[in-house]
Amino acid sequence: MSIKRALSKAIRGHLGGEDDSSGSNIRSALPPKARTAQSRSGSPTASPRRSILGNFLRDKNEYVSSSDDVSDDSSTGGLSKNQQKRLVRQHRRSERSRLSEEMFSESDHRRKEEEIAKAAAEETAEMKARYGELPLMQSATRTRELRTRIDDITLAMEGQQVFFSARLHVIRRMSAKLVFLVFRQQLATFQGVLHEREGISSIAMIQWVEHLRVGSFVMVRGTIQKPEVPVLGCSIHDVELVIDSVHLQVRREEPVPFSVYEAEIRTNEEEKAEGRRNHIPDRTRLANRILDLRTSTSQSIFRIQAATCNLFRAALDDREFVEIHTPKLQGAATESGASVFQVNYFGRPAFLAQSPQLAKQMAIAADFGRVYEIGAVFRAENSNTHRHLTEYTGLDLEMAIEEHYHEMLETLDAVIKNILKGLYTKYRREVELVKCQFPSEDLVWLEKTPVIRFADGIKMLNDSGWLNEDGEQLPLDEDLGTRDEIRLGELVKEQYRTDYYVLDKFPRSARPFYTMPDAEDDKYTNSFDMFIRGQEIVSGGQRIHDAHMLEENMRRVGINPDDMEEYLEGFRWGAPPHAGAGVGLERIVMLILKLGNIRLTSMFPRDPKSLPAKPVSEQLRHPESSTIEPPWHREHKARAASDPSELQPLEHLVANYGDATSTSWFDDRFKIWRDMATGAAVAYVPSSSNFAIIPGNPACDPKQYARTITLFLQWLRRETKFKPVWILCSPEVERILGERLGWRSLSCIAEERVDPSRNQAASDGEIARKLRRAESEGIKLVSVNQGEMVPDDIRKKIDERISDWLSNRKGTQVHLSQIRPWCDSEHRWYFYALDKNGVVCAFVALAMLSPAHGMQVKYSFDFPGAPNGVIEYIVTHAIQTAAKSGVKGLTFGAGATSQLTAGHNMHGAKAKMLEHTYEALAKQFHLVRKSEFRAKLGATEDPLYISYPTHGLGSKGIRAVLNFFED
Repeated sequence: MSIKRALSKAIRGHLGGEDDSSGSNIRSALPPKARTAQSRSGSPTASPRRSILGNFLRDKNEYVSSSDDVSDDSSTGGLSKNQQKRLVRQHRRSERSRLSEEMFSESDHRRKEEEIAKAAAEETAEMKARYGELPLMQSATRTRELRTRIDDITLAMEGQQVFFSARLHVIRRMSAKLVFLVFRQQLATFQGVLHEREGISSIAMIQWVEHLRVGSFVMVRGTIQKPEVPVLGCSIHDVELVIDSVHLQVRREEPVPFSVYEAEIRTNEEEKAEGRRNHIPDRTRLANRILDLRTSTSQSIFRIQAATCNLFRAALDDREFVEIHTPKLQGAATESGASVFQVNYFGRPAFLAQSPQLAKQMAIAADFGRVYEIGAVFRAENSNTHRHLTEYTGLDLEMAIEEHYHEMLETLDAVIKNILKGLYTKYRREVELVKCQFPSEDLVWLEKTPVIRFADGIKMLNDSGWLNEDGEQLPLDEDLGTRDEIRLGELVKEQYRTDYYVLDKFPRSARPFYTMPDAEDDKYTNSFDMFIRGQEIVSGGQRIHDAHMLEENMRRVGINPDDMEEYLEGFRWGAPPHAGAGVGLERIVMLILKLGNIRLTSMFPRDPKSLPAKPVSEQLRHPESSTIEPPWHREHKARAASDPSELQPLEHLVANYGDATSTSWFDDRFKIWRDMATGAAVAYVPSSSNFAIIPGNPACDPKQYARTITLFLQWLRRETKFKPVWILCSPEVERILGERLGWRSLSCIAEERVDPSRNQAASDGEIARKLRRAESEGIKLVSVNQGEMVPDDIRKKIDERISDWLSNRKGTQVHLSQIRPWCDSEHRWYFYALDKNGVVCAFVALAMLSPAHGMQVKYSFDFPGAPNGVIEYIVTHAIQTAAKSGVKGLTFGAGATSQLTAGHNMHGAKAKMLEHTYEALAKQFHLVRKSEFRAKLGATEDPLYISYPTHGLGSKGIRAVLNFFED
């Protein structure tokens, strides 16, 4: 049964419909590159059987990208459902208007341009001075002109002229003579109106403003007026600005994956218990952190975080604590050597501090009495949860106690309540802004905080029928897990009506070596945790102040006291009884606001996946065709190529940066987009169903992938309206599409690579037998020098044999490229085999890829009537010949895998269903037969991905992909 039939069965099983709604335009001024002319011989143009695709997921067709167009929707806010529906209708009308504009005839556009040119020519010098781009160096003079903060604008200022700088948040084009702008300063947004006014603003000025990029900085001057209806989409509702002048201060040069406006649109996900309600996932936001930090939600989160620190500091200052600053480089681990970051300290081992614990206690031993610190904490724990970071900010305090460690508990309890009260009173605006995307109820706490013994908390859980992950009741001598904490929080809320409580007297096994044991039962300790919304925010307790007890505990947990001599010295010299605690700043903010992800409370979060290794740049095969230093940079110091003829040849780009898919780009059906700034190339194939199939990685330095992909997708959306589906892309590209753009992905295909230096014949008996059989048949192998063309007479014979091979094919074929063996012969390596009668019986062509990828077995044929084993013979010979020449990597290209693997943003029951369905189809229809043959030749699999925007595929998209591969 054919591959297409197998895939069609999967499609029918999982697709119930399709959606063909179109997305909005994306602005880009980059023209596509004209194809490099090249002479090619008239070889047959049919296709060999190629790589196999698996099943896809049903979805629709929008994809996340920036509103980098002249038209953005109006700003967002807390709109009612009717207001949201009205905005949607306005957006649709705008879309229809935009589409109708695209149908204008050439004369219509010419007439419009003439009108604008006429208006520009009639402008006075004063009118021309009202708009334009300011010079880069803006510190030549200082006028000290008073600037107004948007937040300070009120209805009482009606009729007054104001002057301010702001980011351009939204542009809404109403007509050739009217445009609305929304300006943003941090949390505040303000609407401006620009319309044609005699002697002040012409349609040329309006047209210039319309083409500014959202996110740019502008300087604006105008007059405050009362709008006809309230501007509900802005934070300033009751006034707007009649714009007198607009000057571009800083242009946004690079494209963005999403706009701040898009990031603030709330979706209705009532079933979502916790987390953000927005169509742009957190992973995409965190991968484009600076953009997300510009949103009012993020701005509010970090104002609340700053307030938390200030309220913590103020409460402790009032209680006569001294703020200290301690070193973060330590000679030994404070708690557990397995969770510290080791660094090279001038050839000696050192560690990043897990906490300021040692220094705080040393300060108490030095008679400071009461101290606190706000500083960085490092934990080398490979924990990829929603509530852990490898670097976070600790709010730590330590104090000498008079009678009981509850003195510390009561002090910290008062500090926590001071923070909560301050946030909900002084920062109510910020809290409510966060709630727009993270709905939550205000925290509830009691005047007298419940203090529950650890054993009693365990009893509450066990009495409720709660079981641990092993299906057993919780023991009294082990710490609580996250699930246990959350359930206990629910029980406390039911019984005590509070979101905030304290758990006291933790077991000794759950506490660090320096914790004081309980005087009545040494299995427990004088320690406590504080909880908000069922999760721990504070860990504290009394410390051991006896040097001998400390040393014994150190040895018990495997710490050498000699490594902590400075720490112990203070206790040997006498330290008062003391207690302390630590609060995780990011965690307490996350729980107060119910964000669901601690990374959102860290400005630039660090977790085990942070700081990925950067790809190593290889020596290019054509250094003159680099995309890092393109020819126009090197020769003319220009920022971009002035003409497509200046761009690097496509053949050179493929040899410098190409993968196995790139060698197909020379076929006539592939369209090539070029970035005029770097020369980077992306190939795509338009389909009849309005999709663009984009195969392989961009042809550019890997460090430029993110920029190139974003530029291309914006150009594609604006200039072609095609819906993109990216196929056969590497994990690096899939990660960019998934994390930065929020695309979904799956893998049922893999790059099949071999190590050329490995002698597969020696390790596989079947291959060895076939090679001996071919040798016994008198097969003669001929290798043409790399980069040289096959002699004309032999080339003609090979073309004839390819025609024989084509005529013997049966069934529908799946392929990537046409058979053009003599294309780009400069970067090819040819091998052919003659039987004992001198007839060409097999042919192999290797294609040069990037230095990182090596070479590809581009074509491998055994022609009709060829002796058994000849294909293994010639392919093995080609691989070994490549190895002798120094080729370190070789690929057969893509092939089907036996399993489907979900990638980014693919999860849940639908992903599981796809995995099981594909696995059954792969077995039933032998989809991996070709891959199994290649495995015998030593091929191993590197996953390749199919990526598509959320709501961006559907059955028509799947059919477009199938048609792309079908012969």
